[in-house]
Amino acid sequence: MTLVDDPGWTLPEDLLERIAARAPRYDAENTFCTEDLDELRAAGWLRIGVPVEQGGAGLGLAATSSLQRRLARAAPATALGLGMHQVWVQAARAVTARGGSFLQTVTDHAADDHLLAFGVSEPGNDAVLFDSSTTAEPDGDGGYRFTGTKVSTSLAPAWDVLSVFGKDTSGPEPRLVHGFVLRSDGDVEHLDDWDTLGMRATQSRTTLLHGVHVPASRIVRVLPVGPTQDPLVFGVFAAFELLVASVYVGIAERALELAVAAVSGRQGRDGVPRSQDPDVRRAVADLRGAVDAVTLQVSSLARSVDDADDLGARWFPLLVGTKARTVDTAQHVVDEALRLAGGSAFRASSELARLTRDVRAGQYHPSTRDSAARTIAAAELGPLA
Repeated sequence: MTLVDDPGWTLPEDLLERIAARAPRYDAENTFCTEDLDELRAAGWLRIGVPVEQGGAGLGLAATSSLQRRLARAAPATALGLGMHQVWVQAARAVTARGGSFLQTVTDHAADDHLLAFGVSEPGNDAVLFDSSTTAEPDGDGGYRFTGTKVSTSLAPAWDVLSVFGKDTSGPEPRLVHGFVLRSDGDVEHLDDWDTLGMRATQSRTTLLHGVHVPASRIVRVLPVGPTQDPLVFGVFAAFELLVASVYVGIAERALELAVAAVSGRQGRDGVPRSQDPDVRRAVADLRGAVDAVTLQVSSLARSVDDADDLGARWFPLLVGTKARTVDTAQHVVDEALRLAGGSAFRASSELARLTRDVRAGQYHPSTRDSAARTIAAAELGPLA
């Protein structure tokens, strides 16, 4: 049964079990989740957000977020890496829902089971989508050549289509140029430098763009430098913040499951099960409440994106705040789960130990806690003088 044939649009349990079983090996060997991608692609995972008329499942952001949580409970790194593809698909849905058609190429690629990845993050660029240190040199025919360094390029070994953006300074005002590179274009080099504490199976390697040419047909947007309410920026930002947050919700949910299993299967020194210890029960209750709170925040905001709610200036503070709170909550839940589970969880081979490492990656995804605080403060107090 494939995802697109499943009326409930769920990930098959046997597939999730195989993915979960492979996660320790990918982590230990620091290798890409190749088998996971192969099986998920065959199941229709790359098409879940594609309209039904193009062969997809037609899922919006809220439904995709729910599936991301399930996948993350089995294998966080697989969910995070392959979630970058879903970010692009959901960004295209958001653009279409708001009357734009310039990301139709994204939907078409996903409909053909092409894997989409992001070439956005740059060393030292805290502005993310609002500026770029990559150069975009016009070719005179509407296309551009991109030269620069990108970091944290998830899916580096496997992408079919890579988004790139850079800055064109040839005119009177600098402009940010967004386009898509195909693997067959060449002039893109991935360094084998992904040796991280956690989230190892994403293989989010440093990427060097050596003047890669993107023809006019694959340039999708040219925007001014600086903050903008353009549908491309909103679509990418909303999908990225909420689908990344969904991965960390899934990590927190799995950590809580493991903690409950651990205390239910152990006895204290007096022979009383640890699950009967009032302090343990209070700790588990607090963790459940924390997980529920961020789950509801992510789900509610994802539905608002699907429904094209008009939240105006509140959108960006809500998105960054939700992502930052979710990551902080997930880290707290994992740390407390490790404490409740006892010394056996401290072994490097334990699943909770792996989650303890994986969850630390959340603080490095945009928007960071400090960046989120600045955005929220500016919304409440106005910009800095």
